Amino acid sequence: MRFIIRWLVTAIAVGVAVWLVPGIDTVGGNEAWVSIAIFGLILSLINISIKPLMQLLSLPISVLTLGIFYLVVNTLMLYIAAWLANGIFQSGVEIATFGSAFVASIVISIVSGIVNAVLGNNKD
Repeated sequence: MRFIIRWLVTAIAVGVAVWLVPGIDTVGGNEAWVSIAIFGLILSLINISIKPLMQLLSLPISVLTLGIFYLVVNTLMLYIAAWLANGIFQSGVEIATFGSAFVASIVISIVSGIVNAVLGNNKD
């Protein structure tokens, strides 16, 4: 049940990022909400599996940059999720530039934090 809530929160945050950030668009033959749901699923799976390892490996540089490099790790996770979603499902999100992905990672982090606070889902 917690994974489904995480998936929905991520999908909502990705939807807001697609709506707000120029350079982030949905792709595929599906409707926009299907592409966002697929991308949210892939991003949730990546955040559970690969992201903790990437955070551990980037810990020294994150300490040196006072945590700012953590945003670069989030941006790289967006790129990996976009590549997997477009490669496997031919649907998802297209990222135009690194700058738009960077801003989208900030928007996704803020929106998911707000939605998790509203839902009371801050246990993980």
